[in-house]
Parts: sequence; structure tokens; C-alpha cells
Amino acid sequence: MDKISIIIPCYNEEKSLPLFYEELNKNMNQFENVDFELIFVNDGSTDGTLTYLKNLANEDLHVNYISFSRNFGKESAIFAGLEHASGDFVTLMDADLQDPPSLLLEMYESVKNEDFDAVRNTPC
Repeated sequence: MDKISIIIPCYNEEKSLPLFYEELNKNMNQFENVDFELIFVNDGSTDGTLTYLKNLANEDLHVNYISFSRNFGKESAIFAGLEHASGDFVTLMDADLQDPPSLLLEMYESVKNEDFDAVRNTPC
């Protein structure tokens, strides 16, 4: 069974995280024989992002989070997520739904079946 690690950098995403998580779950249910790990990286948020992530991790075994003591920037958050990822495949997604979870299955199938090393959700 393949495993997909989804890394989600978060900075003051308290309001968008519930929508993102709901949309992501809908799309993860389309996969067969694929496991997921969600790695949320709280990049020093000053709103309720960390509290939301702690609660989510208690409810969903697929959810993991890393929390920075202050804002280090998106690149540091991505790097921390990559260091903790254990999946066969890794993707980065923004919590504001800029990266639509509806493309996950198509991206996975492209990498898995079409001999690509990487795919993007936007035209080159």
C-alpha cells in the first residue's frame, strides 16, 4: 500500500483549516489502497491555529503537527514537514485551498502510472 505525505504550512489559518480539512477528507476518500499522513506545520501563528491542530490530531490518527515557537517563514515550515514525512509520495498544499485537494488523485495517478517524477497543479 502506498502512503502519501501531505505537508501543510500554516500561519494564522484558524478560519481556513476546518474548510481545508473537510475538503481534503472528501478527496482522500476517493483513493483505494492508499494511506495518508497529514503534516501540518504551525509557523508561529498568533491565532487559534495551534489549538485547532492539537484537537484535530487527537481526533484523527492521520494528522500530525509541528509547531514553531515563532514565525520562521514558509520555506522553514516546508523543510520541517519534509524532514518528518514518511510517505512514498509527498505533496505540499496551502491551507487556504489555493491548491485544490480535488487534484490529488489525478496528481497521484500521474506520478504513479505515467513515469513522472513530479507533477504540478498549475501550468508550467
